[in-house]
Amino acid sequence: MATEILMPALSPTMEEGTLAKWLVKEGDTVSSGDIIAEIETDKATMEFEAVDEGVIGKLLVPEGTAGVKVNAPIAVLVEDGESVGDTPAPKAAAKAEEAPKQAAAAPEAAPKAVEKAPARAEGARVFASPLARRIAAEKGLDLSAVAGSGPHGRIVKADVETAKPGQPASAPAAEAKASTPEPKPEPQKAAMATGASADTVKKLYADRDYEEVTLDGMRRTIAARLTEAKQTIPHFYLRREIRLDALMEFRQTLNHQLAGRGVKLSVNDFIIKAGAVALQQVPDANAVWAGDRILKLKPSDVAVAVAVEGGLFTPVIRDADKKSLSALSAEMRDLAHRARDRKLAPHEYLGGSFAISNLGMYGIDNFDAVINPPHGSILAVGAGVKKPVVGKNDEIEVATVMSVTLSVDHRVIDGALGAEFLKAMADLLENPILMVA
Repeated sequence: MATEILMPALSPTMEEGTLAKWLVKEGDTVSSGDIIAEIETDKATMEFEAVDEGVIGKLLVPEGTAGVKVNAPIAVLVEDGESVGDTPAPKAAAKAEEAPKQAAAAPEAAPKAVEKAPARAEGARVFASPLARRIAAEKGLDLSAVAGSGPHGRIVKADVETAKPGQPASAPAAEAKASTPEPKPEPQKAAMATGASADTVKKLYADRDYEEVTLDGMRRTIAARLTEAKQTIPHFYLRREIRLDALMEFRQTLNHQLAGRGVKLSVNDFIIKAGAVALQQVPDANAVWAGDRILKLKPSDVAVAVAVEGGLFTPVIRDADKKSLSALSAEMRDLAHRARDRKLAPHEYLGGSFAISNLGMYGIDNFDAVINPPHGSILAVGAGVKKPVVGKNDEIEVATVMSVTLSVDHRVIDGALGAEFLKAMADLLENPILMVA
């Protein structure tokens, strides 16, 4: 009996993916646990294992196909000795086989006269995607009779798939919209919400040379999540400077003693540790927003932003407060390395309540980071620079000072609580021995 192999959900947030590579071909025998394909999610390329055993009867989705929805059929598995034609076709395969028959029968069933969509003027240009035009030709559809649901009335695949010859595809939807009109936003507000269309922007640069870059899954996810963050999260910002002289001296001592083990601690390792310990000292700040409630976490799971080609990851170090600086450093290096290779599993970059984004190595003095939902806060870390400061005896002295900014979700953490959390971090960084005491 033929069995459909479906596009897997490789992470809790995955809605679609790219079938990057098939590791099997039609006719291959597979067993449960065999790796049959590589799937690209928005964040990583992951191996996909077969659940059942059998023979690959048909590959429904070619390599490199993007935008494959979760639970969509991607292949057909048959029993040994069978072929796809020997068994009742799965739903997807059956639809694929019926399509040519419907296309052949469509011209005969078409009425003599086809009414044009009322919204399109006689002789007006019809805007449709190439795929929509091909499907329309197969079905014998007159595109001038089809109302488009895409941007600016463009006819897309869904419009022609549901249309019948002689009947506009979007007529029912149009009637429903007419019966329940929605208030139209002001033009300025609409532009702010959606931004200008690609065609509009491209017209501005029609006389200039440019390269058009198609968004991959990671870039689309970053754009969607950060737009959501800035539109829905009420950010506020707490800024302060932290003296690093004691930390730099302590770090040098530790690195000298750990050199034989091949351990070299970075300033960022101390910042991660300080954040984790501070979350335990100020537990009300260890929280996330959950739609209609707040979740207060008990473990200190700290996310750390890692720049990768084309975007970024935020791998999460779990129970960071309980780990030694050397263990934390080794784990962070491993996570960062695999993040750049896009080899992280979803559980390694999802979760956490607090994040750190450090741009100090690029010479950035200070900046404001955008909260990664559902986190309650994120710390933006600038470079440590030498500055004149007033010492304990009211004398001017030179010190290494680092500027930090804590971006806070006001729904989760109020101002005083955020200030208490940031002070706890500053105290730990200025007195680093407290982290290991």
